[in-house]
Amino acid sequence: MEDRRRANGLATVRLRGGLVEHLRFIHLVDPAIRRKCGVQGTAIKSSADLRVTAVEDIGTEMPMFDIATGTGDFIVNGVVSHNCFARGTHEWLELDSGAEFDQQIVVKTNLVEVLRRELGRPSWKREHVAPGTNTDPYQRAEGRYRLMPGVIDALARSGTRFSILTKGTLARRDLPLLTAAALDVPIGMGVSMAIGDDGLHAALDPGAPTPRARLELVRAITDAGLPCGVFLAPVLPGLTDRLDHLEAAIDAIAEAGATGVTVLALHLRPGAREWFTSWLVREHPALVSRYRALYGRDAYVPAEHRSWLARRVAPILARHGLDRQRGGTARGMTGSSAAGSSAAGSSAAGNGQVAAGAATGLPGGESAGLPPGSLPGIRPAPAGSRACSAEQLTLC
Repeated sequence: MEDRRRANGLATVRLRGGLVEHLRFIHLVDPAIRRKCGVQGTAIKSSADLRVTAVEDIGTEMPMFDIATGTGDFIVNGVVSHNCFARGTHEWLELDSGAEFDQQIVVKTNLVEVLRRELGRPSWKREHVAPGTNTDPYQRAEGRYRLMPGVIDALARSGTRFSILTKGTLARRDLPLLTAAALDVPIGMGVSMAIGDDGLHAALDPGAPTPRARLELVRAITDAGLPCGVFLAPVLPGLTDRLDHLEAAIDAIAEAGATGVTVLALHLRPGAREWFTSWLVREHPALVSRYRALYGRDAYVPAEHRSWLARRVAPILARHGLDRQRGGTARGMTGSSAAGSSAAGSSAAGNGQVAAGAATGLPGGESAGLPPGSLPGIRPAPAGSRACSAEQLTLC
C-alpha cells in the first residue's frame, strides 16, 4: 500500500506476483474502479510444473476469459487452459475430479445476497443469466439450502431474463415461482438426459434422477406452460448410439412435450476424461480401442462421426417436428420466444440478436444449436434503447 498523501485520501495498491496475484486480488476485492482490472497484454507466467509438449493449430479462434468459472477457455494460476462442465472445476478447489467430485459438495450459501447486490448495480444491463451451465442448481444439496427460490426472485425482480439447465427433479418444487417469473421476464428451461437403460444409468450417473423421472419433469414443466428444451447428451459411442436406442429416447422426449431436442456426442475433456476412461476400461474393455481411435487426444469425436450421428437422428427428429426446418415452431414455440431460443451457443449476453435457423438440434459440430425452449425469448426493447455490451457478474 502506497500513501501518496493526496488531498482526497486516495492510496495506491501495488501488486507483486504477476498475473496470478493480479487476478486473485480482482476476484477477492472486486474494485470499484475497473480500468486496472483487465489482463490484456499481461505476460502469462506460472509456477505450475508444466511443460509444452506440442503446439497444434485447431483451425479456429476462441475468446479467452480472465475467470476460472463456467465453460470455455480461461486463465487460472497464470496457465491458459480449456475446460468444460463441472468435474474439472473441482480441481481448482484442490479436490480431485473423481470420488471427491461425487462426495465433496461446495455450496455458496450467500449466493442470493451477493446476486441481489450485483443485479442492483447501475451498470448491470439485464444480460441473460444461465444457472446450470457448469453445475446443476437442482442437485440434492439444493433441497437443504433452498437457494434457487431466492435466485429466481432476484432475477425476475431485476428484470433479468434467465434460463435454467438441470437434470434435477427438485426443479418441480419451484415451478409456481418460475411460472410467476415468466410473467415478468423471458425464461428458458432445459433438461438433460442421456441414458434410457436403467442399468447403464445406475453405473454412469448414480444418485441422479432416473430417465423416467426426468421425462416426468419435462412434462411437468410444459404442463405449467413453460417451454422446455431437452439435451439428449452425451450419446456414448457403442453404448447409446444404436438406432433403436435413439428412437426410443427421442420418442419418449417428444411424448413428454419437449419444445426442442439437441443431440450431442460424448465430450471427453480433462477431469471427465480420466473418470470415464477408467470406468470404460473396467466395465467395457472391448470398447477401449474404439474410443482411443475416435478421440485420440481430442475432447470431441471427429467430424465424420458427428455427421454420421446427425444423419441417424435427423429423420427421427423430423418425425416429431423437432428437426432443423421446423424447430420449435412445430412444437408451439412461435414468435420472439422461438427466435430467442435458437441461439447456437451457451450465452445470449449482449444485444440479444439471434441468427435465423441457428437451432439445428443436430450434432454437426462442437456447438450444436441449443434446443428451442432452453433459452429465454427476446422481448422487444423499449423505444429509443440501444444495445449494450455484456458485463460479467462476480458471484463470490
